[in-house]
Amino acid sequence: MKNIAFVALMIASLASCGRQNKTETNEQTTQKIETMEKQEKQKIETLLNQYEKSLNTSDAKLAQSLYTKDGIFMPTEAPSGIGSEAILKSYEYVFSQIQLNIAFFIEEIQVEGNMAFAVTSSKGTTLIHATGDTIPEANRELFVFEKVNGEWRIARYMFNKTEPRK
Repeated sequence: MKNIAFVALMIASLASCGRQNKTETNEQTTQKIETMEKQEKQKIETLLNQYEKSLNTSDAKLAQSLYTKDGIFMPTEAPSGIGSEAILKSYEYVFSQIQLNIAFFIEEIQVEGNMAFAVTSSKGTTLIHATGDTIPEANRELFVFEKVNGEWRIARYMFNKTEPRK
C-alpha cells in the first residue's frame, strides 16, 4: 500500500512540474511578444519624431521619404496627395505657404503584424508666409503605418484642426 501511495505521489508531483514548466513557457512567450511589440512601437515613435522634424524644418523630401510608395497624405481643405510624387508636391505646396513649429503628442499606437496605427495630437504655431502672422496651431491626427522591407512607413495620414484659425 505504501508503494502505491508513493507512486501516486510521484505521478502527481511530475504532473505538477509539467504544468509549471508549461506556464513558465507561456509566460516567457507572452514576455517575448510584449518586448517585440514595445520595440515596434518605439520604431514608430522614432518615425513620428522624424515626421515632426520634417514639418518643423519644412523638409518636403524628408516627409516624402517617410511614406510608402503608394502612401496617401490627406491635408485639411486640400486635395489628397496620392503616391510618392504627389505627396512631395503636396508638402512643397504646404511649406511654400506656412512654417510650422509644432510638437506631436502620441496618444495611442497599436501594432498588428505589418500594419499599425497611431492617434496623435499636435500643438504649436504656424507662420503664414503671405502675411507674416503667427497663429496658434492645434490638430489631431490619424496615422496608418505599413512595415515595408522591415521598416515602418506612413501608409495613410489625415489630420484636422482642433482650434479654429484666426
